[in-house]
This record gives sequence, structure tokens and C-alpha cells, in this order.
Amino acid sequence: MEVRNDRFLSTVHVPVSIAMADVERQINAQVTGLIYEDNSTEDNNKDQFMAKVWKRGTIIVNAEDSLLHFTVPLRIWAKAGVSVLGLTQYKETEFEIDLRFKTKFTLDPDWSVNTHTEADGYGWVRRPTVSVIGFNVPVTNFVGRMIDKNLGTITKTLDQQIRQNVDLRPAVLNVWNTLRTPYLISEKYRTYLQVVPRRIMMTPLRFEGRMLRATIGIDGFTLTTTGAKPDVRPAVSLPDLTVVSQVKDDFQIGLLSEVSYPEAARLAAEEFVGKQFSFSDNRYTITVTNIDLYGQNDHLIIKAGLKGTITGDIYLRGRPYYDAASQTISLKDLKYDLDTKNVLQRSASWLLQGTFARTLEKQLTIPVGSYISDMQKQLQERLKNNQLAKGVLINGQITEIRPDQVYLTPTALIAVVNARGRLDVKVEGL
Repeated sequence: MEVRNDRFLSTVHVPVSIAMADVERQINAQVTGLIYEDNSTEDNNKDQFMAKVWKRGTIIVNAEDSLLHFTVPLRIWAKAGVSVLGLTQYKETEFEIDLRFKTKFTLDPDWSVNTHTEADGYGWVRRPTVSVIGFNVPVTNFVGRMIDKNLGTITKTLDQQIRQNVDLRPAVLNVWNTLRTPYLISEKYRTYLQVVPRRIMMTPLRFEGRMLRATIGIDGFTLTTTGAKPDVRPAVSLPDLTVVSQVKDDFQIGLLSEVSYPEAARLAAEEFVGKQFSFSDNRYTITVTNIDLYGQNDHLIIKAGLKGTITGDIYLRGRPYYDAASQTISLKDLKYDLDTKNVLQRSASWLLQGTFARTLEKQLTIPVGSYISDMQKQLQERLKNNQLAKGVLINGQITEIRPDQVYLTPTALIAVVNARGRLDVKVEGL
């Protein structure tokens, strides 16, 4: 049985940090050598201009005031036609320049990368000149005007290329599926932690020194299951992204302690089988010969075999609950089953008036504290600096254990306690 309840709705807290050095490394690995060329003077409305642009050195990336700042070192060869008295003369020049851009980086709900890039000026490293009758004549102003004229086109093209070629979805989907994969907490008890996600959130990107940071939050149900590893197929798509100002870190998980009915009956038999009870100043006596337990809706049914003044089977029903003080599954409101009560009223009313049911209610306990404590300890160990995948590190702290309730399944009793705390999944180098 899966126990899913809004009380176990949790937020998995995923701080994401991207070093500017990683951004620089990725950009410089992709942008190399010749990055632009115009080999015709007849295109662009016969602009009589040709150019080739090479990356001259390392592109530098910095962050300030929520903007990414790029410095792009370039070497440029240009050939331009100049008309004098109806005659066109072509002059060549080569120069070096550092172009500067600033970009605002956002994510759309469909996880598309959206940038808005503006030119942020440029600096001459080697100024352009042309040779006229053996003399080098500076043409800085002319080339500067050409650069200023084209900067708008350059920034627009940059934004288009980023939107087309930068896709975060595969990386985020990888993290998403890593978190959805059932996580083995205990080999001994074959217990798995599982996150059943509902939605995904993200804070706006922020810049801290040489780091780009954001926090992803995944809202979902957390539960533990025992037995075979749950079959969770990898997701092929991501839910829409919701941008929020802050991601909560109230992680909760239901720790489940499962006790089969045969095991519970064995523990009860050790306590009661062979035990004798006396009633009405020892006028009546009974001895418990066997005990069986099973679930019926939300009640635990006790079938007790008796011999003595009366011989036969009687049935009692009570509500199981988790007693935090004794860390046991205990019973309350234990009463005789209606059919049993009707029979006893006719033949053995003394049993109804005695302490048998109250004694069973008080003493019939199933210890699960050591199991829950062991699970808490193992969960805490697994939540400390545990690398789920390359660059994905899980850290958590269980701060509180609260009893929840006992669920009855066709085969077992399941005691649930609610473990509260914080769960961080740090992602580096996304």
C-alpha cells in the first residue's frame, strides 16, 4: 500500500551553482578560430565590404548586477571599397579589438534559455590603418563607425544563437530523473526512499562573486517503501518551470515500519498463550491457548482461543496506533466483536465484566522503536555528503520525528512516523 498524504508533501531543496570558470571554459571550447567571414562585396545591398573575424584570445566572463559581462578579444581583417570620382578603390586593413557585451539571462516556463544582449563598448588593441602611396593612414574613425553600425546586428544574432543552441533541458531532466529514482536506504530491510514529484520551481539567477547561483525546488510526496525496488520509469519531459522568489526547505518523509500479521501474532502469543485469567473471586478461570491477528478495515481483529470455564474462540477488535512514548504499535478501544459479545451475554457474562479485554489492550504491544531508530540512523547516514551522480551531492538533516498513524494492509500493520528536516541536493557544474 502506498501512503500518500498532504502531510508528507515536501520540498526537495536543490541549490545549483555554476562557476564562471565553467561558463568561460564551455564558451571558449565552442568558440575557436575563424568565427565570422563575409567574402563578398556584392552582398548586403552591395556594401562593398568584406571581413573575416578570428577569436584572438580567451573570452572573459564576469557577473555584476544580475548581468553577465563578456569581453571578446578579436582579430579582424577588413576590405572596403571607397569611391572617388566614380572609381572604386579597395583598401585592406587588419586590427585587433576587444568587444564588450552585457547579457541578462532568464529561463522561460518551457525551460528555454532567453537572453537579452546589449553592446557595452569596445577597446582598441591595435588600431586599423590603410596604405596610401607607401604611407600608413589611420582609418580608426571609419572602422569605428562600421563597428557601431553592426553591433546591433551582432547582439541580435548572439541572442538568436543562444536560444537555438543552448538547451538546459537535458541536464535538468537528468537531475530530475536522478531524484525520482528510488534510493536504497537499507539493504537489510530492503527499504527505499522515493520522491513522487508534483511541480518544479526555481529562483531567479543571482551572481555571487565568480559563481552563478539559483535554487531549484521540487514539490512532491516523499515516502519509504519496503520490499522490491519500486519500478519508476525515467521521465522523458519536464513539467513547466515556475519562477518563485524563495524555495522552502521543509522536507518530510514517512518512515514505515512493517510488521506482518503472523509476526504480530507470534509476539502476542509469546505474551499471552498459556497465561491464566481468573474472574469473580476465582469462580471462573480461562487459559489462552492460541492467538491470531488480522486486519479488517481500520480495526485489528484478535482471535483468541480459550479453554477452562469456557472453551472456544472469541474475537476482539481495536484501533492500532503508534505509541511514541513506548515506540510500539498499541491498541485502544479494544472491545469484543459483536457476535462474540452476544454469545458471552448469554453464556459467560462474567468474561464481559472482567479485565480480560483491558489486559489485552494494555499488554498487547508490538515493538517497532528499534526498527524506526535504525531507519532514522541509516537515513541520516545516507543523507550526508552522498554523491548520487557526478556533480550531484545530497546532504540532509533529520531534525524531528513525529508519530503519524498505523495503517492496516491485507498482509501487515504499517506504523508510520513523520521525519522532518532539510534535504539539499547540490548540483555543481550544471
